[in-house]
Amino acid sequence: MAATQFWHTMLRISDPEKTLRFFELLGLKQVDRHDNEEARFTLYFLAVPGNEEAAQIELTHNWDEGDYGKGRNFGHLCFYVDNIYDTCRHLSDAGVIINRPPRDGVMAFVKTPDDISIELVQAEKKALPPQEPWLSMPNVGSW
Repeated sequence: MAATQFWHTMLRISDPEKTLRFFELLGLKQVDRHDNEEARFTLYFLAVPGNEEAAQIELTHNWDEGDYGKGRNFGHLCFYVDNIYDTCRHLSDAGVIINRPPRDGVMAFVKTPDDISIELVQAEKKALPPQEPWLSMPNVGSW
């Protein structure tokens, strides 16, 4: 049997501009795009710079779909980050709500504009020393 390699995760999105900006804030870059006029959809492929051939995210925008609703059978995407606190501060400063703050110095959760959970994990799962304001921040909604 041939080896299996993860290629991408597909997410359906309703607002490409907002969603692309969200993933750019996480450091991902668009590496490909396919517009299908006949079927009325656009595919955006995103990857971590320097690692374009590895795991990617495919964002699918169906032009005529306004709201996919809640309750899709999807958990979350997960990204390692160099500094959990700096990443959360960067996202928060850009208006992203930190649903589960990085109180433990290891993990946080945020959501995309389409309410999809994104887990952020400190690189190598090595906890950073706890620090404010994250210690006293409550969870916001579900994650």
